[in-house]
Amino acid sequence: MLVSARLSENKTSVQVEKQKKAVFGIGNALVDTLAFVSDDFIREHDLSKASMTLVDPATQGRLLNALQHHELELRSGGSAANTMFALVRSGGSAFYTGKVARDSNGEFYREDLLRAGIHFDIHPAAPSEGNTGTCLVMTTPDAERTMCTHLGVSTALSVGDVDLNRLARSHIVYLEGYLWDADRPRAACEAAMEAARSSGVQIAYTFSDSFCVDRFRDDYSRILKDYIDILFCNAAELTSFFQTDDFSAALSLLSTKARLAFVTHGADGAYVLEAGRIEHVAGFPVDPLDTNGAGDAFAGGVLYALCAGHSAPQAARWGNFLAGKIVQVRGPRLEEDVAHLVATIL
Repeated sequence: MLVSARLSENKTSVQVEKQKKAVFGIGNALVDTLAFVSDDFIREHDLSKASMTLVDPATQGRLLNALQHHELELRSGGSAANTMFALVRSGGSAFYTGKVARDSNGEFYREDLLRAGIHFDIHPAAPSEGNTGTCLVMTTPDAERTMCTHLGVSTALSVGDVDLNRLARSHIVYLEGYLWDADRPRAACEAAMEAARSSGVQIAYTFSDSFCVDRFRDDYSRILKDYIDILFCNAAELTSFFQTDDFSAALSLLSTKARLAFVTHGADGAYVLEAGRIEHVAGFPVDPLDTNGAGDAFAGGVLYALCAGHSAPQAARWGNFLAGKIVQVRGPRLEEDVAHLVATIL
């Protein structure tokens, strides 16, 4: 059982140290509906392939109606939650904060995280405030995923929903860039980063998506300088951030600004930027089925390895391994534990 935020004074130092190695994730709590579709389906419905688009419930409903003869699967998701799943499957400890409603999707979400061993304790929003957020994830034969998201009450996440005492006793706080889309979650992120900085907790952040980078470039630059200890992004997000098509040049620029950064580059693996140095860590050759959640799994693997005391390049190798595992299955998360493989891979 994970150590409670209300540790009594007679708890042992061993239990406190275990808590210190936990990761506190904050993100949009979304119930994913997974579907495999053709490229024609994406074109016919004028969807932006391989990206995430915010939609209203009516649009999402029309798409679901068009998919009524497809096989659909439900998963508890959201980028940061997927990362916490990868972390606990590696053998790590995770807390998660994301806003759900008091509805069937919210209860499904809560039970799913608790079954996986992720501590999830948040007061759900009343039905009058809206529904739990949902994301329709459509995967095409080339393994690319196209997402249509209705954020629902996830945008109601506020400072009061974040257990700052528990956060202060964690090793790392991990935040997703998608939260920057709404005022209240953005304020919650700022408060969490301030609390982490005051408590000596490392701050990890993912840019999440190129469209987030395009909208919030100035804010991202500010928090990269003032708060972020560990940055996650992919090649597209990186080049968008520096507004260049030159990936190598963007890597060099980031190496002068980031304390520690992990930049994923598809099948090529990842780049580790640390203390001004750039190191490539090769990926694992696989035949991808579904790229949904690959970046999230990579981040979870990295966070686990860093908490376990491994070097940044070793952490990237474990992250690459998990990303390679996740693209071979349907959906954004691993269903089986992989902790027994850490020693073999690293």
